[in-house]
Amino acid sequence: MFELDPLLLARIQFAFTISFHIIFPAFTIGLASFLAVLEWRYLVTKNEYFKDLYQFWIKIFAVAFGMGVVSGVVMAYQFGTNWSSFSDKISNVLGPLLGFEVLTAFFLESSFLGIMLFGWNRVSRRMHFTSSCIVAVGTVISAFWILSVNSWMQTPQGFIVGDDGRFYPTNWIEIIFNPSFLYRFAHMITAAYLTTSFVVGGVGAYYLWGKRHIEQARIMLGMATIMAALVAPLQVVIGDLHGLNTLEHQPVKVAAMEGLWETTKGAPLSLFAIPDEKNELNTYEISIPYVTGLILTHSFDKEVKGLKEWKKEDRPPVFMVFWCFRIMVGMGLLMVLIGITSAISYFRGNLFRNSYLHVWWTAMIPSGFIAILAGWFVTEIGRQPYTVYGVLRTGASVSPKILGVQVAWSLLAFVIMYTIIFGAGIYYIVNLILKGIPEREGSHHV
Repeated sequence: MFELDPLLLARIQFAFTISFHIIFPAFTIGLASFLAVLEWRYLVTKNEYFKDLYQFWIKIFAVAFGMGVVSGVVMAYQFGTNWSSFSDKISNVLGPLLGFEVLTAFFLESSFLGIMLFGWNRVSRRMHFTSSCIVAVGTVISAFWILSVNSWMQTPQGFIVGDDGRFYPTNWIEIIFNPSFLYRFAHMITAAYLTTSFVVGGVGAYYLWGKRHIEQARIMLGMATIMAALVAPLQVVIGDLHGLNTLEHQPVKVAAMEGLWETTKGAPLSLFAIPDEKNELNTYEISIPYVTGLILTHSFDKEVKGLKEWKKEDRPPVFMVFWCFRIMVGMGLLMVLIGITSAISYFRGNLFRNSYLHVWWTAMIPSGFIAILAGWFVTEIGRQPYTVYGVLRTGASVSPKILGVQVAWSLLAFVIMYTIIFGAGIYYIVNLILKGIPEREGSHHV
């Protein structure tokens, strides 16, 4: 009789739900700051087009924020059902951090979100703008705590393990500001801003391509171009620093990212390969000599450890980590390219008339979400076989008495409910974008 593996199904369920969840907070982090900038520009310039954009994007923000909250609740549900051993062992460390996230961020965001949504003509402009800024700051504070939690699971410190197997904090500063936290926080916040900028810029380009909402579209594409031209290259630098930090603390993850099996001096960069974990080699490999070694060690002759340095049971799934890393980097390089191209086009005076560029921007709307999901898979799958890296294995974290059939049914229920609920939410957002912004008197076509 076919037996369902509860550990595998619990991992699939968590991967499914967290993948849905992460795209909404990532989008709202950037969108909250975008809304605050729009309102500031409206207050300074009295330009009604900024007001139009604010009132347009606030509706999308509200829906995305709500879906982020709903999908986040499921995380707590799974910790209790599928991962009770993990929760029991690490609750003394992670529980207070998650509590601080609720107290310092979620309550702040949800309270002032009400003023943002319903207070435009009910409170003073200064109060409304203050609320927008508070919500924007609140989303970043929320990310601070969540990424501190995740980073601690990647690079744990500041704790001891008691005789009962539970983790007890010894230094909260070390726990919060663990070795990978600042790199991960900067990388994620920048990714969130880029994700939002490519959605906003893509929508603006779509309107320009269709000769609609010209003035508002110029603002959206212009602001997105600034973000892409300046922040996308910065993200490459942050990503490189994050990679060097990962090499120091999780070298086996980096070896999987690079598909490097043998410890090598001047390691090559694999542009394409099919990692074969059974035979411990890459097939159909296309590589450039020395590049990976140069990136990771800043030297042509320093040694980079290969996957064979670790036992098979201590390695992450190589294929997924290898290809997700390339998808993330590929999306990042496309962002850099379109940002630079758009900036050049702007200075030449044809950014808002270049229909080919508008089509490219429209096609790039999902690029940020793809990059974030791919990066998240690299981070989480690359940490395997541990939930707390090097300390607590995933197999020891799953609930001890849970049955595979139970997880399978709940996973099926999540798939159905997510398809209906989030499908409806995304459909509503897309419909808002397609419907567009009411034209203002005085708008003109290009």
